[in-house]
Amino acid sequence: MQILVAEDDAETAEFVARGLDELGHGVLRAANGPDALHLATTEAVDVLVLDRMLPGMDGVAVLRRLRAAKIDTPVLLLTALGRIEDRVEGLEAGADDYLVKPFAFSELAARINALGRRRPLSDAPTELASGPLQMDLLKREVRRGRRAIALQPREFRLLEELMRNSDRVVTRTMLLERVWGFHFDPQTNIVETHMSRLRAKLNEGGADDVIETVRGVGYRMRGQA
Repeated sequence: MQILVAEDDAETAEFVARGLDELGHGVLRAANGPDALHLATTEAVDVLVLDRMLPGMDGVAVLRRLRAAKIDTPVLLLTALGRIEDRVEGLEAGADDYLVKPFAFSELAARINALGRRRPLSDAPTELASGPLQMDLLKREVRRGRRAIALQPREFRLLEELMRNSDRVVTRTMLLERVWGFHFDPQTNIVETHMSRLRAKLNEGGADDVIETVRGVGYRMRGQA
């Protein structure tokens, strides 16, 4: 799943993002209310983990703006406020679940998975196809024709992003944000290294390369078989 973590405490945000990443999820991060609102309205997000006390615009205000815009992304509200009144306010604003800090990551992950399962299947396709490739998002399986391809979680997310944007250029910056959760250039060849490994697995046995490098820009998945 693609998860947006809106949390202004850098240590908490890093802890949550790292844990979700290790589980194979894509993670986007925002450290204030306006950025959270922007990402939640412009990116394909499956679950939003939203801190209640965000700078610029608090979590409840962000939530109300999202619901007023008819955006029904499942929202898990995080807060240090444990009063019943605060929980009720968050739920009435449109939150789907509520978790009080401090929390165990295992519980957070379980609640996120539960929220992800609630989404109507019509809202989010569970299978992708591009050229000779088929991807099952629920089973986390990829096939090229009859051949099953075993991918690591990061490779799977990288391919998913390319397949969701079949025949369109996906820039290196977009991949850093959507697959690694970086909002800056880490000045490494992390994208190129993972892309090379992904291509080797997809093209095993001399099959045609379905990923095109657009020099100086990024990559494009060829949608035609």
